[in-house]
Formats: sequence, C-alpha cells, structure tokens
Amino acid sequence: MISKLRSTVLVLLLAAAVPAFAQDKVEWSSLSPEQQRVLERFESKWSTLTPGRQQALTRGSERWLEMTPEQRSVARNRFERWRELPPERREVLRDRWERFRSLPPEQQDAVRENFRAFKKLPPERRRALRERWQKATPAERQRMLERLRMERKRRPPRR
Repeated sequence: MISKLRSTVLVLLLAAAVPAFAQDKVEWSSLSPEQQRVLERFESKWSTLTPGRQQALTRGSERWLEMTPEQRSVARNRFERWRELPPERREVLRDRWERFRSLPPEQQDAVRENFRAFKKLPPERRRALRERWQKATPAERQRMLERLRMERKRRPPRR
C-alpha cells in the first residue's frame, strides 16, 4: 500500500514538473515574414531543432530586426571575431558570461560601471593596469580588489 502511494506521489510530482522543463516548439509558419527572411538558412532543418534552439533563434531574429544598420554592422563584426577565436578561448568567455549572469543585478551594474570607467582611461593607462593585473599573484589580486571595494564604499552613491 505504501509503495503504491509512494509511486503515485512520484508520478504526480513528475507530471507537475514536466511543464517547468518543457519548452514549446516554434512553428516556422508562426514567424513573421521578416523573421523567416533572417532565419532562412534554418528553414529546411527548423523542425529538427530543439524547442530551446528555436526560441533562441526567434529571440535573436527579433533583436536583429530591431537593430539599426550600424548596430547590425557591429554585430556582424563581433560575430566574425567570435568565430575566429580558438574553441578554448570561446569556452573561457562562455564561462565568464555565465558567472556574470549569475551575479545579482547590483553586482552586474558594478561590473558594467567598472568596465565603462576602464574604457574611458587613456590606452597607455589601460595597458599598464592590464600588465599589473596579469603580473600580480592571486593574493595581490585579492588585495587590489579589496582596496577597490573599500574605495567604492567611501564614495557617495551615484544618482
């Protein structure tokens, strides 16, 4: 009796979990003509793509269609640079991206702000900072980060 009840509960739990894992397929015919044009190279194999891949391509086509010609040019150049990277480098960058995405929103904002500040520095200062970081030991890097955190706490919040 208990075994039967346990089995029934397990089946019910699994059935309840399926919608959380299931992703809906995107029918090719549901895409706008503009999206179909952007994704035309996938048309012949669209039905064999996983629902997650279909959804990612659909979202990407929407973003692409919202871009200006200049933004599209920048995106094409970035994609070409990405394709030219060795697989190991791409894997490192994917890992960094996943770590960034796992940060809380306020930490993501801090990373973005630090990056913007770094990009505003003169090239020679950026180069010097990169070299200093690369030559630093893990302990020295930790001290640098801690000093930066302390400086940030002393600054008045930006509005």
